[in-house]
Amino acid sequence: MNKLFLNGLFCVSVMMAGCGLQRNPVPIAQITNSQITGFPGIRSWEVDYKPDVQIAYDNSTDCSFLALSGGGANGAFGAGYLCGWTQAGTRPDFKIVTGISTGSLIAPLAFVGPKYDQRLKTGYTTISTKDIMHVQGLLELLWGESYASSKPLAKMIAWQMDKEVLQEIAKAHAQGRRLYMGTTNLDAERLMIWDMGAIASSGHPDALELFHKVMLASASIPGAFPPVYFNVDVDGKQYDEMHGDGGVITEVFAYGPSLLRDLPETGSTETKICSLFIIRNGKLDSESEPVPRKFIDIVKRSFSTLMKAHSWEDIFRLYELTQNDNVDFSYVSIPNSYVAHSKEPFDSKEMNRLFNLGFEMAAHGGNWRKTVPAFSDTKADEWVWMPYDSTDNTKD
Repeated sequence: MNKLFLNGLFCVSVMMAGCGLQRNPVPIAQITNSQITGFPGIRSWEVDYKPDVQIAYDNSTDCSFLALSGGGANGAFGAGYLCGWTQAGTRPDFKIVTGISTGSLIAPLAFVGPKYDQRLKTGYTTISTKDIMHVQGLLELLWGESYASSKPLAKMIAWQMDKEVLQEIAKAHAQGRRLYMGTTNLDAERLMIWDMGAIASSGHPDALELFHKVMLASASIPGAFPPVYFNVDVDGKQYDEMHGDGGVITEVFAYGPSLLRDLPETGSTETKICSLFIIRNGKLDSESEPVPRKFIDIVKRSFSTLMKAHSWEDIFRLYELTQNDNVDFSYVSIPNSYVAHSKEPFDSKEMNRLFNLGFEMAAHGGNWRKTVPAFSDTKADEWVWMPYDSTDNTKD
């Protein structure tokens, strides 16, 4: 009986896999010409990304950029860091804020400022796996697009990013500040960068819904979560685009390759035009350890090494960009001395520990790094994590 059941299940799975879910994708020849229905001009491909902000050459206004990386539950570190930065009294009023993946969930509240620190804190210290994902049933796994449903995450985004925050973002956009998020257009295999302030300022009745969809798409890890589809126009015809986690292409992005090219020369490399701050929601330094001869352990180690190398490449790229543009460079990441206590994807106690870590680091000097050590031994100057395990972060 069991053998018949397994054979039948196999046959059903093959048939279901063959059917697939239907789409109306953009024709390949037109893939670069699509526009979001009702929202023209609110996004660009990575090669065309150039924030339309005014930079004061005489440093008369704050010219600080914040880039928030991906990292899943490790976003609790970035959330805590921002709150601790507020506590330290040195947090800038950022000219540009960018976010990828979990960084996109942090970015809107980071952009509108310390007024929303408590909401940011609550969003990363009072949730668990069930608030982010719902594992699919067997038939849904065979028929669908992902291991889990992202409906809980979508609900959390809607709570976090409401009409009040949308209005605050529109106000900041009108003042010349900019908020950007990145998604991966899976059809094109390219990074799409969204001007979230332009969406907030559009006056379109569906602006908040689109804002939510971009945040969800940026945080939708392929395989774990289903992709997000956007309705687009090409020459008056309707199609759809498939978007997923921006971290598939880059872990972090900043102000673009040409924003500061039009400024006059300073005449001195000691005079910095602007400052770039990168919060990497994860570890960056290499961690040597023996790997067991087991399939799962080898795959996990290979994937984590791949992602870390991916992150290093992005940090190197941004470091070189800032050196060419005479921009002050700083980054911070989770120190190697931090040891996780849980393997659950979104463990509330673990996220509280990460939040506390980020908060303490920022409140006590920041621990910013100014150069990229490139897998060298950096333990001497690394923040030493003290096991402060209080999990009562729901109070002010």
